[in-house]
Amino acid sequence: MSNFPMVRMRRTRQNERLRALVRETHLSVDQFIYPLFVAEGIQEPQPISSMPGIVQWPLELLGREVERIASLGIPAVLLFGIPGEKDAVGSQAYASEGIIQQAIRLLKAQVPDVLVMTDVCLCEYTDHGHCGVIHNGTVENDESLSLLAQMALSHVEAGADLVAPSDMMDGRVGAIRHLLDEHGFQQTPIMAYSAKFASGFYGPFREAAGSTPQFGDRRSYQMDPANVREALREVDLDIAEGADVVMVKPALAYLDVIRQVREHCSLPIAAYNVSGEYSMIKAAAQQGWIDEQRIVMEVLTGIRRAGADMLITYFAPDVAQWLRE
Repeated sequence: MSNFPMVRMRRTRQNERLRALVRETHLSVDQFIYPLFVAEGIQEPQPISSMPGIVQWPLELLGREVERIASLGIPAVLLFGIPGEKDAVGSQAYASEGIIQQAIRLLKAQVPDVLVMTDVCLCEYTDHGHCGVIHNGTVENDESLSLLAQMALSHVEAGADLVAPSDMMDGRVGAIRHLLDEHGFQQTPIMAYSAKFASGFYGPFREAAGSTPQFGDRRSYQMDPANVREALREVDLDIAEGADVVMVKPALAYLDVIRQVREHCSLPIAAYNVSGEYSMIKAAAQQGWIDEQRIVMEVLTGIRRAGADMLITYFAPDVAQWLRE
């Protein structure tokens, strides 16, 4: 044994106190953004069958839920709206009394210290379920930009702290930035869904948001999962158009993209731990196949380790509790 190496890597792994001292990547409740679904025409929370523990909230109960979120130390929520009526141009998305506009005003009055972030996309509001205006079966990019910008402006006028365009139309960040600045909202940040991939992990979300396309799919505007150089181009374009935060979505199957974006730019990076990633863990945990808490902490730590500064995750309340224990 005299020739045994002097370096023994296990020395700092002996107990939890030592492991914590040398831990390189940390999870903090300050990094979490909690997505919430707000629906018109319901009086009680509506469970989402494919996302155990997640519900659509009626407006009347939303404030109480966000008060609970705030009590856990979670700093921000990301709102998605489900309107009572839909049409071809998603007019409820930018209506002053739309469900999200009402929700923003309620939350800023009832829980003013929570950051209210809003998803900016037409898919929940259109009767065809696509993220822009349709002509002859095609999503029209440029015609959709003005509607998306109006939507973002209506959110900010209602009191939103940050808007997050997720539609993947070319030029939408610039269109939103221009309109917000024109109306005196130069200080409102934009978190761009910059590298949003056409993913199979979105299935449960479409039940939650009622946004399944009525025909075709979204591959003509969301990114091909095989491409990473293209993701970096999308990031560069969004930065040039005025994005303050860039996002990679989904997270778990795109850790390499998060890492490359981290090395490519200095902006804050958000990663969306999406519905399918959530539901897979929940389903396996319900079967007794995995330790849910251990797996969730490992997954979120991996996303942080890849380079994400903030985590949009449905696990946020659970993790906030676990971090307190």
